[in-house]
Parts: sequence; structure tokens; C-alpha cells
Amino acid sequence: MKKQYRELLSYIIMFLIIILLLIIFSHVYHNFRVKHAHIDIDLGNTNVEVYSKIKTSDLINSINGELVEDNYINTSVLGKKEINFQYINEENIKIPYSFEINIVDTTNPSISWNNITAYIGDKNFIDNTFCGDNYDDKPKCYIDGEYDINTPGTYPVTYVSKDSSGNVSKRDINLIVKEKPKKVTNTSSTYKFTSYTPIEDVISYYKKKDNQIGIDVSKWDKEINYKKVKESKVEFVMIKLGGRDGLHGDLYLDPNYKKNIEGFTKENLPVGVYFYSHASNKEEAIEEAKFVIKNIKKYKIDLPIAFDWENFNTYKKYNMSFHTLNEVADSFLKHIESKGYEPMLYGSKYHLETYWENNKYKTWLAHYVNETNYQGKYYMWQLRNDGRVNGIDQSVVDINVMYKKTN
Repeated sequence: MKKQYRELLSYIIMFLIIILLLIIFSHVYHNFRVKHAHIDIDLGNTNVEVYSKIKTSDLINSINGELVEDNYINTSVLGKKEINFQYINEENIKIPYSFEINIVDTTNPSISWNNITAYIGDKNFIDNTFCGDNYDDKPKCYIDGEYDINTPGTYPVTYVSKDSSGNVSKRDINLIVKEKPKKVTNTSSTYKFTSYTPIEDVISYYKKKDNQIGIDVSKWDKEINYKKVKESKVEFVMIKLGGRDGLHGDLYLDPNYKKNIEGFTKENLPVGVYFYSHASNKEEAIEEAKFVIKNIKKYKIDLPIAFDWENFNTYKKYNMSFHTLNEVADSFLKHIESKGYEPMLYGSKYHLETYWENNKYKTWLAHYVNETNYQGKYYMWQLRNDGRVNGIDQSVVDINVMYKKTN
């Protein structure tokens, strides 16, 4: 090797050695600074409720610096969890820090708030009640007290529910045991109105520049004169596409869906659809969403596609925590959105406030009052279920207000 090459190589080696020494020195110096850095962190309550939506900063009362990243914490699993983060203190030193939290479930189960009716001989009547938990898919729900399911009567008992975390709810109720009623066949083909709200009254009171007045329809509205409905100043229609025939049941199209969507579309009324779900898991919810997409492809859908899950009276049968229920709804709504349609969650005021967590999608609020006091955001308000509209002569109908901007 020529002399100049040997010298060049030696310079390179020396240079690399110097760089390595600088790196080592820098690392040692940084560790020294970190070891002797001023750390002043005051942690808050480290018992965290399961499914809480919290960031690292939410667990810190005070800190002598700023977090490098403030990430959300996964709180879906009960027990101890280590939280690691870095922050830069007032001396401009990046400091790693860790602490432990305890994810807990302290929320009591929810149970039936009314008396329970059971029919003679029905030993599984408890399955047809409302009993659920925020975390436990299968809380233990039972009746405490003396009763005879084979003898008609009213029995004072206590409804009890206990979840897997040991949280207990109790409520004193009456268990009413009676004979199962015989089926009565209605031979009348004409609907008799006992009371109703003319849509003209709703339009007169609620119609504004920033909203529209509409209805929602299904097979229960029977024969519809679509032209007359439009002439009644209905501005939009939500149409039942179909549903699932009970828990784990088959999917079905509403018998009047095709006729309704084609009839209202022909009258150039904006339409959306809703699906009455009985989904008990995410797979069933996606199956339902695919069914909806399949049956709207050839129609012009102007308005959202709503997920309608209302089976709270028999909630125990579904073996879903409220968290699981929200995941089920989210699976349906996400699939609808992925196909280019606008998703929407339907729910009553009470259920929206108590069990639904709808922070992303539009909301269709059901609250049958003159002025709603619902505090959440909503895009559509179902304010009457006794509407009378010219062109729908054999039933009353739901009346809705839709807003140009979400309330």
C-alpha cells in the first residue's frame, strides 16, 4: 500500500475514533445530567376507571416541564399497567419517567327499573329483562325473594345484579306472574285515530330556514300516496330498509322498502334509510351493514344511513357489555362510512345519555316532547310518533326535524 493511502487510512481511523469518543462522552454526559436532573412530578389519582378516555397528562397534577408526547392510554384491561413517557424539564433535559396505574371497574350494573311481568311456567323470564354492565358481558342477574312462577300473583322481590368486579345493584320490585294472553286477530283494515298531531302544526311551529321537516316510514304505514305526502310539505323521508329477525335471526327487507324508496324518489324527495338491528357482536353488525349496502346500491341516497338498536327491554339475552354494544354500533357505522355513505346512530334521549358513546357520527335523537333538553349534539330529531300526514291514511307516522348544521 502506498504511503499516502496508509496516511489517509490512519486519518480516517483517528477521525472515527474521535467521533466514537464524542458519542460516548455525549451519552455519558447526558446520563449524568439525567441522573442529576431536577424532577418534580406530582401524580394525581392512579386508580383509573376502565374504558376511561385519558391521556398521560390527565394523570399528572403538576410537572416541571413539558411532555414530549401526550398519548392516550389504553384502559380496556383491568389491573396494573406501567405508563412510560419522556418530558423536558426547565433545564432543557429530556427525562424518561414511568409510573404505575391501576385500571379498575367501580361501576354498578344497570338493572330493570320497573316491575317485571312473567307468564305462568316461564322459568327463563329473567332473560327478557333489562340487565347489563359497562364492562362485564355476562353479569349475574337474578331475583331474590319468594315467588311461584306457576301461580298467578304479585310477588314483592328484589332484582339483583353482580358483575365480575364485585359491583352489585339491587332494586325492590314486584314480579307479576300471570297467564299468557291469547292472540287476538285484528280483522279491521281501517286505522282508527284516537289522537294525533297534524304535520301542519309541526311545520307551523318548528319550520325554520336552517331545518327541514320530514317523516320516517316502514311497513306499518301500509299504503302511501307519495305525491300527497310531498304536497303535505314533507321535505325528507327516512325509510326502514329492514332488520334482523331477533337475536341471531335472519336478515330481512321491510316488505314496503322497495315500494317506498322508489315512490319517494320518484317525487324527488330526499331519502335516507335505517336498519333495525339485533346484532350481538361485531361480525353480525358488519353482516347487517353489508346487507344495507347491497340493497341501496341502485338508489339515490341523499341522507344518512341509521343504525337502530333498541333491544334494551331484553338486553340480558344479548350477553353484551355496554362497551361491547358501542363496538357493535361502531362496526356497522364504520362499514357504512367506508362505502361512501353518511352513517348515523339512532337512539332515545335516555339511552343516548346513558349507554351510547357517539362522538364521531351523526345522531338521530328520539325524544317526544315539544322542546328537547338533550345536551348532546344531534343532526335529526324525532319529536313526534303520532303524526298525521295526508297520503298516509291508515296509520300515524313519526315526524322529524333535520338540521342543516348539527345541533
